[in-house]
Amino acid sequence: MSHWITVPVLLPAVIGAAMVLMMRNDLLLQRVFSLASVLGLLAVSVTLLVVASHEPPEVYQLGDWPAPFGIMLVLDRLSALMITLTAVLAVAVLLYTIGSGWDNRGRHFHALFQFQLMGICGAFLTGDAFNLFVFFEILLIASYGLMIHAGGKDRLRAGVQYVAFNLVGSSLFLFALAAIYSITGTLNIADLAVKSAELSQGDAALFRVAAVMLMMVFAIKGALVPLQFWLPGTYSNAPGPVAALFAVMTKIGAYSVIRFGVIVLPPTHPITGTLIADLMLPAALVTLIIGALGILGATTLSRLAAFAAVASMGTAFIAIAAFTPAATTAALYYMVHSTLAGAALFLIVDLVAHRRAHDGLRQSLPPIAQAGLISGLFMVSAIATAGMPPLSGFIGKLLVLDALRDQAALVWSVILATSLMTILGFARAGSTLFWKAHASAPDGDAPGHPAQVLAFVAVGALLAGLAVLTVFAGPVITWMEATAASLYDPSAYIAANQLPEVK
Repeated sequence: MSHWITVPVLLPAVIGAAMVLMMRNDLLLQRVFSLASVLGLLAVSVTLLVVASHEPPEVYQLGDWPAPFGIMLVLDRLSALMITLTAVLAVAVLLYTIGSGWDNRGRHFHALFQFQLMGICGAFLTGDAFNLFVFFEILLIASYGLMIHAGGKDRLRAGVQYVAFNLVGSSLFLFALAAIYSITGTLNIADLAVKSAELSQGDAALFRVAAVMLMMVFAIKGALVPLQFWLPGTYSNAPGPVAALFAVMTKIGAYSVIRFGVIVLPPTHPITGTLIADLMLPAALVTLIIGALGILGATTLSRLAAFAAVASMGTAFIAIAAFTPAATTAALYYMVHSTLAGAALFLIVDLVAHRRAHDGLRQSLPPIAQAGLISGLFMVSAIATAGMPPLSGFIGKLLVLDALRDQAALVWSVILATSLMTILGFARAGSTLFWKAHASAPDGDAPGHPAQVLAFVAVGALLAGLAVLTVFAGPVITWMEATAASLYDPSAYIAANQLPEVK
C-alpha cells in the first residue's frame, strides 16, 4: 500500500503541470482532466482512509532515505481523514466551478486548483516540519493566483493583504524551525517528540520561544485572534468557488496544532507544559466572539460568510485547546462539519451575487432567479452553520460543550451567547434577501438567469454531506474517538518512522 500514499500529492502535481504545458488553451480538456484528477483523488483518499482505519501508521520514505534524515509522508487516521475531506470538497467545488462557468474567466484556473490540492494534501501527509513549511508555500502561491482570479481592484488589494500576512507567517515559521533544529538537530515530527522531551534545562527557554512562534504560525493559518485580520477581507473578496475551497485551508492550521500540540508539545511536556493550551483558549474564545459580532453586523452576504468561517475556527480551537481525547474528538467532528457547511455557504453567496451583481444586505432589491431554491439552500446552510438542530453543527457544539464541562462557566457562556448572535445574524440576512418586499425587477434582470443545474447539484451535495454526518453521527464519532486515542498514544506513530532511538 505504501506507494499509494504519494498519490494525493503526485496526482494533482502531474495534472497541474500537464495543464500548464499542454492544455492551457483548451478549457474543455482542462475540465475533463481536472475532474478526472479530483475523482481519482477521492477514490484513493477513501481507500487510504479505510486502510488507516484498520492498520497502524504507515511511513513512505521518499528516495528511501531513513528517518529522521529523509522526506517522510505519514499515513495515519488523522491525515487520512483530512485528505478525504479535501477530496470531497474538491469534487463539489470543481463541479460548481464548471457549472457556473467561473473557470472560463482565467486561463490557468484548473492548473492552480490542482497545485492547491497538491499543497493541501502534502501538508496533511508530511511527517516533517520543514516540508510542512514547503507545502505551506505551495499553498500560498497557488491560493494567491486563485484569489485574484478574474481580477478587480478590491480582489487584488485583498490578495496583497493575504500574501503579506502569510509571508509574515512564513518568516516566523523559518525562525521557529531554525531555532528548533539548532536545539534538537531534527525536524522530523516523530523524532521531535522523542528528543524535545529529553532537552536540558539550558535549552528550555529557547525551545519555549520556538514552540510559541510555531503555534503563532499555525494561528495565522487558522485565523486565530489576534492574527485573524486577513480572513474576512480575503474570503469575502475571493471568487465564490475559491472561498469554498479555502474553507479547508484554515483547517490546516487546526490540524497542525493538533499534530504538534499532541505529539510534540503535549500538556505533559517537561518544558512547555500547558503553555500552548493556556495561550490558545483565551484567543479561541475571543475569535469566536469576533466572528459572531461580524456575522451580526455584516453588511454583505460574503462578509457574513467570512465571519462565519472565523467563528467556526474559534469553536474548533476552543476544543483543540483542551488537549484531551474527548475534546479532540469534538474538534475533529466539528472541523469536518464546518468545512462542508462553510463551503456550501460560500457557494450560495456566489449564486446570489451572480443573480444580483452584488451581495449587499439591503432592502427593496429586485428578486432573483431561482429565489425559492436558493432561499431553501441558504436556510439549511444557516441552520448548520449556527449550530441549530437537527443538523451536524448542533451535534458538534454539543460535543464541544460536553468535553469542556469543567470550564462550563466561561466556555459554555461564550458558545451559547455567540450561537444566539449567529442565529440572529443569519435570520436578519435571510429575511432581507428572501422574505421582505422587493423592488420591481427591471427588464433583463436576474429572473432570466440560467439555471446552472450542476452548480446547484454541487451545493446540494455539500449539504447532503451534512445530513450524512448527522444521520451517522454515532459511527462517525466512534471512529473519531479511536483517532483521538491514537493521537494521545503516539508510540505507534513514532515507531512507524523507524527512528534509531526506537530500534
